[in-house]
Amino acid sequence: MNLASAFQDYFGKRGTRYDKPLTPDKLELVAAALSVILLCVATVAVVKGQSQWAILPWQLWFHLGTLAIALAITPFILLRKRGNSTHRLLGWIWATCTFTTALISFDLRLINNGGLSLIHILSVLTLIGVPVLVLSARRHDIRRHRSQARSFVVGALLVAGFFTFPFNRLLGSWLFTG
Repeated sequence: MNLASAFQDYFGKRGTRYDKPLTPDKLELVAAALSVILLCVATVAVVKGQSQWAILPWQLWFHLGTLAIALAITPFILLRKRGNSTHRLLGWIWATCTFTTALISFDLRLINNGGLSLIHILSVLTLIGVPVLVLSARRHDIRRHRSQARSFVVGALLVAGFFTFPFNRLLGSWLFTG
C-alpha cells in the first residue's frame, strides 16, 4: 500500500455509496435523548454552583458554552432530515463548537496539579477527528461521515460529558454538594 492509497483509505473516497436509510436508528435516538439529559443535568449543576461563578476562569465558561451549544444541537442533527442546508449549517456549528471545546480544554487545568489529565487524550482525538468528519461530509462519504458523527456524539460528548460529574470534578461537586 502506498502513501496515497493509505491517505485515501483514511480520509475516504468521494461519493461513497451508502445503502442504509438515512433515518435515525436506535443508537441515534438514544444518543439524542442522552444529549438532552446531559445538557439538563449540566445546567442544573451550573445553577447550583452559582456561588463559585466569580472565581472561575473565562476559559471554563467558554468551554461550557461551546459544549452546551453542541449538546443542544445534537438531537436536531441526529433526528431531522439529513443532507439539506439546515443539516449542513447545524453540522458546521456543531463541528466548530466540538473542535473549540476540545481546543480550549488544554487551557483548563483546574485538577491534577495544573497538569493535563486522561480526558485530554479525547481532546487530541477530537482535534484530529473533527476535520475528518467535515471532510467526509464534503466528499459525500456518507458511511464514514455517519460513523464518525455517531462516534463523536457517543465518545466526545456523552462519555466525556458524563465523566465530568464523578471524581471530584467541578460539575460533579456542584451537582452533588452545591
